[in-house]
Amino acid sequence: MNPIQAVLFDYGQVLSTPPDPAAWLRMLSISGLPEAAFHAAYWAYRHDYDRDTLNASTYWPKVATNAGTTFTQQQIVELIEADVDLWSGLNQPMLQWAQSLQRAGVRTGILSNIGDAMTAGLTAKFAWFSAFDHCTWSYALKLAKPEPEIYFCAAEGLKTAPENILFIDDKAENIEAAHSVGMEGIQYNLADHAAFEQQLESLGLGYLLRPTPLPTGT
Repeated sequence: MNPIQAVLFDYGQVLSTPPDPAAWLRMLSISGLPEAAFHAAYWAYRHDYDRDTLNASTYWPKVATNAGTTFTQQQIVELIEADVDLWSGLNQPMLQWAQSLQRAGVRTGILSNIGDAMTAGLTAKFAWFSAFDHCTWSYALKLAKPEPEIYFCAAEGLKTAPENILFIDDKAENIEAAHSVGMEGIQYNLADHAAFEQQLESLGLGYLLRPTPLPTGT
């Protein structure tokens, strides 16, 4: 195995927890729709939103049309805010590990399929995003996982060859795509962080779990 010089994280359900049920109920209330109709419409165009085929101002009207209704501009503003809250729960074990890597001088990045308003809302809420060496947001490139090109963009942003990058994502197809461009990859199960650590050990990467902080200046 090539030496790992950078660790690249997915955001949703890797650095974050699953969608927040309270925020979801708030979205249902704002939309005025039955859950089944809203759920289907929310996901119908999500990949297009992440890839910037649709942006926030065009995604939400599409959601409404799919569900047989319309949203006012105020509803759209409130839905965007609630959507950010939906994905704002933090997976503390993974985030804390990422921060320990950063303190040790290991390069870290984020590669996330995410829309424009979601990115703006999350980065405004969490200052810790700025500690990552590079964040690759799908909407900004009009690309999305598992398209191979977005992985090369992430590697370029990290100034690290793909074969020296460990990528962590919750979806198998995204890990397969990472492997296809030469990255090491681990599929993450949010319900079992211990299994992730065991897999790191089995791959000979256990040393990444115990990074040594860089000495501080005097």
